[in-house]
Amino acid sequence: MRRWSVSPAAWPRRSRRRWMSQSLSSFADLLRSARKSAVHLELRDIYAVDNEDKGFRAWKAGHRLDPADRASWWRPWLDLVQEVTASGVSVRRARVISEPVSEYIRYEHSFTFTNVAGGEEVRWLPRRAASDLLLPVNDFWLFDGRVVQFNIFDGDGRWVHTDQSDDPALARSCVSAFDAVWERAIPHETFSFAE
Repeated sequence: MRRWSVSPAAWPRRSRRRWMSQSLSSFADLLRSARKSAVHLELRDIYAVDNEDKGFRAWKAGHRLDPADRASWWRPWLDLVQEVTASGVSVRRARVISEPVSEYIRYEHSFTFTNVAGGEEVRWLPRRAASDLLLPVNDFWLFDGRVVQFNIFDGDGRWVHTDQSDDPALARSCVSAFDAVWERAIPHETFSFAE
């Protein structure tokens, strides 16, 4: 069996990406720099990110967010999205998911109303409806169709690092991938899955 290991230094010049650490402040600056759009394509069925551990455990124990108790679930991310969308930027998130859905996707679906309340448009696409689409293997954010930020996760869903590129060909590929998913995906307000 042949194993491939290619460092970023060996990539062709036009496809090199800047390696960077993700922080909320640098991401917030990037999101605030958008003038027209910020889109997010999510492709995983589980995420093991530290800032969701407590909420995920509580959800598994039966706790559910109350849409009427906004103070209990509003968070800095929603302030940021609300600020950006109020300036006229469209923020859209598309999630490609396996069915039957994972426990994590059930959890994520249960609080997606918060993303919508913050100003995001969110859609869901069952993976079987995406089989004929050419999609990247990593989640990404795309800002104004120009700057792509890939979020790299390990096999257990833990965030590892972020790759960022302003390569026009790569950006166009990501625009096409996102648009293809968005066109087929079901708006959050009407999407449901069997319990």
